[in-house]
Amino acid sequence: MRRVRPGAAASRGVAGSRAAGEERALTSVAAGDTYEVEQVRDLPRLWHVTLSVSGGEAPLKDVRRGLEQLAHDHPFLLTSRYANDHAEIRYWEEARDLHDAAAVALRLWGEHRQTAKLPPWEIVGLEVIDRETYHQRIAEGYGQLPAAPVGVHPF
Repeated sequence: MRRVRPGAAASRGVAGSRAAGEERALTSVAAGDTYEVEQVRDLPRLWHVTLSVSGGEAPLKDVRRGLEQLAHDHPFLLTSRYANDHAEIRYWEEARDLHDAAAVALRLWGEHRQTAKLPPWEIVGLEVIDRETYHQRIAEGYGQLPAAPVGVHPF
């Protein structure tokens, strides 16, 4: 199938089309029209991450201490809520796309389990949404309200 611009001749035999050997006039496209979108796509964006972990019971004091250490090691953590058998961590991640933000989130608990002395729980939930979606949910009254106060708190 051959595509033509609106108003251009649709077939070769129609009057107004190029004659054999006649050069076609070239048109230009402003560089910003095509490259600006690609550059924006590669810039880091903010993603709101909610990571849920769960497992066997652990002393509340140890869970709190571990989450506080994780927050100290990584000040990007916004808030953590915990119980003796599960916890939820919420924070903002700067990443190029959702895949990168999710990959970092999925590594967070396991990579810091030893250094922060976190319980040996598994990740049971992950939500990663862009900043606009987060703010839209809050404005519409859906989803969790912004973390206040920031820090580590029991459920």
